[in-house]
Amino acid sequence: MAKEQRSNKWAFLFYKESAPGNYLEILESFHIPFILSPWHDKDINRKTGELKKAHKHGAFFFDSLKSYNQVSELIKDKLKCPAHVEPIMSPKGMYDYFVHAENPEKTQYKIDDIEIGCGFELDKFLINNNNDDFLSTIIDVIDKKNFTEFNHLVRYAREENPTLLRLIVDKTYFFAKYLDSRRYSTDKSKITSSENSLTNTPNETSDVISSTTSIEV
Repeated sequence: MAKEQRSNKWAFLFYKESAPGNYLEILESFHIPFILSPWHDKDINRKTGELKKAHKHGAFFFDSLKSYNQVSELIKDKLKCPAHVEPIMSPKGMYDYFVHAENPEKTQYKIDDIEIGCGFELDKFLINNNNDDFLSTIIDVIDKKNFTEFNHLVRYAREENPTLLRLIVDKTYFFAKYLDSRRYSTDKSKITSSENSLTNTPNETSDVISSTTSIEV
């Protein structure tokens, strides 16, 4: 890889056995938004079958382009980690690797064990990289709670799952139209039910009259 390559997103790695205990404080001192994977302490080397050394994958999100050497020099001494760093081509691919989301045969790590700092917006990151999953979750909530009003959905998200609120705000038009559709379907069903009830009433009256006439005869 060309050392002069520049990017605003760089990935790095460090090992638990050599990492300083205050690695989070050190990363915070750089004043660069960062995200760290959970400790990968159950990974198996496919070739040898042995347990890999516990490690964390990390990523910096710079405001401007940085070179390989700039990032490498930043972390190798203070974090006591390998000098090798790599530009991030796909944040989603990076996230999937952090927790092995797309590799069910590997150890599944918890999202709750992801660490962040310096203003990194984890909720936004998770939504951007799991958009389809979060969309499905919100639709399921709407259906299960039988919501037909947008303000009810917003209030629920704010109180029960703030992570969903950001996606609801970003997709306001979509969810408003979906709720409108549900409301229309519900209203139409009520009207149809009412019309059927009115249609049946004359028949019932006719039956009563017929019965009365029969008795009189």
